[in-house]
This record gives sequence, C-alpha cells and structure tokens, in this order.
Amino acid sequence: MYGMCGCCSALRPRYKRLVDNIFPEDPEEGLVRANMEKLTFYALSAPEKLDRIGAYLSERLSRDVARHRYGYVCIAMEALEQLLMACHCQSINLFVESFLTMVRKLLEADKPNLQILGTNSFVKFANIEEDTASYHRSYDFFVSRFSEMCHSNYEDPDIRTKIRLAGIRGLQGVVRKTVNDELQVNIWEPRHMEKIIPSLLFNLLQDPNTHSSPGSQIDRPVEQTERCFRELLSRAAYGHINTAIRPVLMHLDNHGLWEGRSLAVRCFQIIMFSIQSQHSHLVIQQLLGHLDANSQSPASVRAGIVEVLSEAAVIEASGSVGPTVLEVFNTLLRQLRQSVDYQLTGFSRTSPTEETQLQEAVIRTIGSFANKLPIYQRSEVMLFIMGKIPVPGIYPVLGSPNSGFEGSRMIQVMLLKSLLQVAQSYDSTNMLTALPSSFLQPLLSYTLMEDPEIRLLVLSILTSLIDRHHNASTLKTIRSALSDVSVLNLKVDKCSQQDNLFMRKHAQRLYRHIFLGCKEENSGRSHYEALFMLLALLSVELASEEVVVDLVRLVLALQELALANQEQLSVYNRCAIHALSAAFLSLLSHLTSIPAFCQHVRQVIEFRQKEMPYLLPSDLFTETPRLPEAVLDIGEQYLFIQTKISEIMGGNGYNTDKLNTSYTPQISDEDRLSKRKSIGDVVSLQDMEPHYNPEIQQKSPVEQITFETLKSTIVDGGSVEEQERRRQLVERFQTAPFEEIAAHCGARASLLQSKLEEIFEVTIRALPSPSGGSLPRSTPLYEMKFPDLCVY
Repeated sequence: MYGMCGCCSALRPRYKRLVDNIFPEDPEEGLVRANMEKLTFYALSAPEKLDRIGAYLSERLSRDVARHRYGYVCIAMEALEQLLMACHCQSINLFVESFLTMVRKLLEADKPNLQILGTNSFVKFANIEEDTASYHRSYDFFVSRFSEMCHSNYEDPDIRTKIRLAGIRGLQGVVRKTVNDELQVNIWEPRHMEKIIPSLLFNLLQDPNTHSSPGSQIDRPVEQTERCFRELLSRAAYGHINTAIRPVLMHLDNHGLWEGRSLAVRCFQIIMFSIQSQHSHLVIQQLLGHLDANSQSPASVRAGIVEVLSEAAVIEASGSVGPTVLEVFNTLLRQLRQSVDYQLTGFSRTSPTEETQLQEAVIRTIGSFANKLPIYQRSEVMLFIMGKIPVPGIYPVLGSPNSGFEGSRMIQVMLLKSLLQVAQSYDSTNMLTALPSSFLQPLLSYTLMEDPEIRLLVLSILTSLIDRHHNASTLKTIRSALSDVSVLNLKVDKCSQQDNLFMRKHAQRLYRHIFLGCKEENSGRSHYEALFMLLALLSVELASEEVVVDLVRLVLALQELALANQEQLSVYNRCAIHALSAAFLSLLSHLTSIPAFCQHVRQVIEFRQKEMPYLLPSDLFTETPRLPEAVLDIGEQYLFIQTKISEIMGGNGYNTDKLNTSYTPQISDEDRLSKRKSIGDVVSLQDMEPHYNPEIQQKSPVEQITFETLKSTIVDGGSVEEQERRRQLVERFQTAPFEEIAAHCGARASLLQSKLEEIFEVTIRALPSPSGGSLPRSTPLYEMKFPDLCVY
C-alpha cells in the first residue's frame, strides 16, 4: 500500500501535494505564486510539518541536480528562502538543517551558476536573526568552500570574477552569522582565521587588472573584499586582535608583499581604521615583534615592515597612545644599529644601498610618529634617544664589535638624525622644558666632535628647538641678514621670565660652544651658516638687554680670534668668521634700532664691499668662494671697533661693563677634549667642575697642608658662587641619567687618586734641616711593620 500511495497523488500526504503544486510543468514559468502562498499558510498553521517540508524539498532538489534540471533547482531554492523568511517557530532548526544541506549540495556542484545560487541563498539566510539558538550547527564546510571560491582560477575571467565575488559574500555571511552568537562555532579560532584572512587578502591585494577582462562591466572584488575585511575587524574584541593579525603577517611574508610596500601599507591602513581604537596598540606590538623576527631578512623586507609600522603608528598615535610609544622608538633605534652593523660587516643577504634606504625609512618613521605625539611625550622621546647614543666605555654593549669606530660614528649620525626629526616637530613656549639640563649638556658636548657631520646635526637640532616662531625659514641664509631686515618680517616677542631664567642658566654654556665651534678647522659653509642661524635665533627669540650685550661681546671676541689667529686657522676659516660677525652684527643692529650702531655696522660693510668682499657672506659663502691672493691683512676701517660699539650702546641705556673686557670661554674639561676622535671620550657631565684645569693646577706651587687648612676648608661654607655651584651639582646628580653619573664618577676617581697621592707626597716628604740640608727620609706610618703583639 505504501508503494502505491506514491503513484496516486490523492493518497499522498498533504505537505507533499502542496510542495509538488509549486512546481510548474515548464520550469521557465517560475514558481507558482498562488500555490506557494498555500504552502506558506500550511507551514505557519502546522509548524510541526516544517521539518518534513524541508526534507522533501531537499530530496527533490537533490534529484533535480542529479538530472541536470536546473530550472527546478532554482524554484526549490526560492521556495526554501520564502519559507525561511516567513517561519520563525521553535522547530525552525530542523528546517534550517535541511536548507543548509541543500546549499551545501549546490556549492559542491561543478556548475558556477549553482555555486553562485547557493551562495546567494546562504547570504539571505545569514541576514535572518533566528529566535532560537542552535547548539550543534557547523559552518566548517562553508568557511572552507567559500575560501576556495575566493581563489577561483576559472578560465573565463568574467565567471572567475563572479565566483570570487560569491566567495567573498559567503565569507561575509559566515562572519555575520557566527561572530555575535556565543552558541555558534567560534569563528575567531586560528583554523578559521587562517582560511578567511588569506582569502580576503588574496583579492584585496591583487592587481585590479587581473580580476576582469578589458571592457567588462562586472564589479571588481576589491571593493567587496574591503567591506568584508572592515566588517570582520570591526567586530574583533580584545582577545581576537592577535588571531586576526597573525594570518595577515604570514600572508605578506609568504607572497613577498613587504617589498611592494604600497599593498602592505594599504592593508594595515584598513586594519588600523577598522578596529576599535583602544585595541590599536596590539597591532603595533604585533608589527614590532614581526620586525624583530625578520632581523635576518633582506633590507627591502625590513624597510617594508618599517614603512607599514610608520603608517600604523601614526594612526595609533592620533588615537590611543599608551605604553607602546617608547617601545616603538626602542625597536626602531635597535633596527638602526643592526642595519649599520650589516652595512659595515657585509651581510650577505643585503646590499649597502638597501641598508641605506632602510635607515632613511627608519628615520622618517621616527619623525612621522613623533609628529603625532603630545608635546610632553616628544620631550621624553628626545631624552630617550639621547640616552641611546652610543658612548664606548659607558654603553659597551651597543653596536657590534665587528663594526668598530666607523660603526659607532654611523650610529651616532643616525641617532642624531632621528633626534633632529623629533626636534623639528617640537613646538614649545618654554625653553626650560624644551632644553632641560639633562638634555642640553650631552647635546652640546657633541659640538666639539671632530666629525663635521655630527657638529652640523647638533647645530640643526638646537636651531629647531629654539626657533619657536619659525624665523629660521624667514632668514633662510646668512646673506639675507645684510639686506633690509624689516622686509623679512621676523616675529620678535618680548623675552619672558622663563626665557630669562633659561639664559641665565645656560647662556654661558651656549656662548662657549659657539666660540669653540668657530675654531674647528674642518668647518665649512654649512657650519658657519648654522652658527649664524643659532646666533640670530638667540637674538630674536631669547634676547634681553643682557643677552644682547653678551652676544655683541661674543662676536667681537670671534673677530679678535680671526685676527690674532693663535689657533692657526686657514684663510677660509678666518674669512668665514669675519663674514659671520658682519652678518650677525648687521642683523642685531637692525633689531636694536640704534641709529649710530646701524651706521657703524653699515660703514664697515661698505668698506668691505669695496676693498675686501671676501669678508662678507655674499662673496665667501658661494659655490666658488673668493679668497685673498696674498696674506690676510685687515685694516682698522674694515673691523668693528669694540670701544665705539660700547660707547654707542652705553649711550642708549645698555650696561656695557662686560664689553670693556674681552670674552674668553670658561675653562672646562671640554677644552681638553676639543680634538677628540670619538664620542667615547665625551664625559656628559663635563660642566660639573667648570673651573678645573689640570694643566693650570700642575703649574701652581704646592701648598703646605696643615690641620688648620683642613679645618677651615670643612668649616667654611663657601661664597655665594660656591653655594650656587654646589646647588647646581646636586641638581645635576638628581636629574642626570645613571649612566652619565657612573661615567662622571669614573672620570673623577682618577682625579681623586692623583690628589690623594699629592697629599701623601706633601705629608711624608723630607723636612729641610736648619743647616740648609735635608734630614733623612723617615719611614711613613703606613709602611712601618709592627710586632704581632704590639698594642696600639
């Protein structure tokens, strides 16, 4: 009887008759709408039959697929979709299982049209919010199949594009269906992410011309992929970021996409803008770790990672800035040192040119990241970089022992270039915070280096930090100071109280380094222009009446230095110092607006233009400088007269007592080291004892040390200057880095030992006898040998 029921439609179950009635005789006529409404009403009235309806539709669809009756397949899928949209009863799960089984059969088919049809049905299902939860549903097949479709290599380019688009839309549907449902499969597991992420990146980072044939009107998968990728990342929680980023890094490694840079940068721009801002530092940490992991990779790969890190760090810095700031700089600086080692030791997997490009990329990254940081963090970053500059003997583990002196020099240059990048973006109104003692002292010590490139970088850093009103871009060159300064539109503000404090604390140190910098034999045009710019900015940005007098005194001392030539400077250096002095006094006379001062300076410049043009910047600081043919002999009319300037400024209310005495730089340990070959000879706390000169102390007579002398030394509190010096000493020990304090103590240990030996020598030397001779030398106490039972 059961077999005969299939032949007689009147004896078949009602749900089967209703299902059969929705199929027309000709599949081209489409779904019978009236009968479909009856089937839908029946399913809503008898929800317990819904699972049977789904099973029967699945059976018919399987049969039609096997018989290649694709018209009826489309009708069956349309009916399933309508039932799925209309029914939300508790027994919907069984019907969904039947629906997913039919979608799976379509995706397994070889026909592209059936695969696209199954994908469209699945996407519609993914957009439905189910009322009841499912505990046993699996989407592993759909993840694998849609990922495979994303990599389709179908011969016809238009069909290939359609299949890839279908795969992308299918993955998007899987994500939407599972990402917010804790009862569903965990789509963030590595086994799923390692399929989904590479499939999306394969379409996102492909050449757009490969996705469709010329003249095709089909949309490229790139836009759809980007939407899907953004949606996936926007739904990632804190614990899912690493799982999502790791396949991205693996894909870029496996396909060599770091070297292209633009594709990798675009990928991480999408990532940084899509994830939640509070999670962005996790991406930076992943990139930093990946950069360290590729330390043995070619320079082009490392440069690509650095470029990506630059873009990602800038986006992260504008949003969530956390503890990763110094970690970024620490990793970048470590890459700089490593790149220098590779370049000098001949690393086999890279070339010197590629390493140079990597170093430039790292420096650009440091600058671009620093531009997005707050002012207070930029100050910390500058101190951090300053502490990383290698000083042999203080930082013995930095760099590679194979790179030697040249490696240390290159690292110093690279770090100073990085420091310059940060300084150029620094903008502060308070010079005490911009140039604290812990930063200014070691920075100025590098101005005495023999390497001209290092000295020029230090001058550029100082200029960038002092130039708060961007007057350097207005002055441009040293020759502009000889023209009408009023045309330059310099921004001159009244010196604030903080600026006065800064100059009182650091002015003499700045003057000394400017003076010593002019004496360097290998200084060129760029150095003297940088020194002029530093003097000009001091007069524009930080000028009080006292500072103006000090600057005039300093420049007149430079003129005397070039005239006396006790340092045996070259003719070019002497002419350059005269030209620098003329340009600065021309600028300063216009700033002070003293007519007599301006007239004197203008008169000297006019005399030089007629007879000695090589003493002016216009003829000296050119590609082919004009130098005197004979011995440089300068008459009084070509010089700036100290007495005349002192009289003019004194008559206009300036205190010119200092101008009556020539300027001489303060004696310090730096003067002995002015010709050092390596920055390893630098003692960063060189200014802690500014009045000590061992040569002078050796020439002084030996004093008789008595008990009264020691007592008076201990009891005496010292003068006001001595108390101020002690206060500065305590302050520096409180603020200086530990490495610098250790270096200073090590340098002072030898000094202490020599002083102790000198004291012992004085106390134990033979006393003169009344007859004029000397008594026999007595054995000192510490050399006497006492008996074992001696009581003392």
